[in-house]
Amino acid sequence: MSAPPVVAAVDGSDDSLRALDWALEAARLRGAPLRVVHVRQYAAWPQPDVLVAGPPAGADDTVLDAARAHVEDRERTDAEGPDRGGDGAGVEYVGLDGLPGALLPELGATAQLLVLGSRGRGGFASLLLGSNGLAAARDAQCPVVVVPRPGREVHGDAPAGPGPRVVVGLHVDSPDDAVLAFAFAEAARRGARVQAVAAYPWPTRAWAPAGELPTPPIDRSEVEGEIRSLAEGFLAPHRARHPDVPADPEILPGDAAGRLVAASRDADLVVVGRHRRRLLAPARMMGSVTQAVLLHAASPVAVVPPSLPQE
Repeated sequence: MSAPPVVAAVDGSDDSLRALDWALEAARLRGAPLRVVHVRQYAAWPQPDVLVAGPPAGADDTVLDAARAHVEDRERTDAEGPDRGGDGAGVEYVGLDGLPGALLPELGATAQLLVLGSRGRGGFASLLLGSNGLAAARDAQCPVVVVPRPGREVHGDAPAGPGPRVVVGLHVDSPDDAVLAFAFAEAARRGARVQAVAAYPWPTRAWAPAGELPTPPIDRSEVEGEIRSLAEGFLAPHRARHPDVPADPEILPGDAAGRLVAASRDADLVVVGRHRRRLLAPARMMGSVTQAVLLHAASPVAVVPPSLPQE
């Protein structure tokens, strides 16, 4: 039985071609087939001077033609360069008709990874992430990787260290094992180390009801020590499964989104989770930290669905 494909969504934009390059490499590292998909958006009924209802009879898909030429050019270039190990299992090209925001998430049902650019054709210049990317990252059943435009500036300092690096957000209050598993597996494929960022709010504010003494000040070193101990425990089983992957927790004060965005500078990938469904909020949710990282990170971002069933 063949491995599920890595799916790259293309629309002819430079953003989608960058995503295609990333997906081609991801498929090679996994030994998986690559499926290049173009969702052609047409009006549901004829509208004068806007769109026709469906593709013209016998029309070629120029977007897929351009993607095929791009992949073939990349493969020729790679064949002439040094052997980097790994091999994909072929490329197929699929054209679909419909609404990208609805069809793209559905592609995740049969894929091991869905890859798309930060913004495709028709996106507003002021938006760093298009609505289709948000919909796919929120709703797809498989991990979704969003590849940003080059040159994004990030601010703030974060411990980095030498060599390739996969950054993962670690929420010690409610860690998701699927997020850590994905980060370690990706680091193993890339010969990278894992930088697990666990952020905590600081400074904290002590308060007390009127007439009562305020609580004693919180010792920051004790807080960091407790978080580090929890983080080490969560990382331990993944270190055991991937003994060749160096992994260290970074216990940092401040906003989690800001810390992850800062850590994205020169990283190979940032891995974040998606909220689980809740009883009183059954719809899938992105989470404010995940959305902020998607909007501002300088590196590709992988959004991993929860390990618990979504339905």
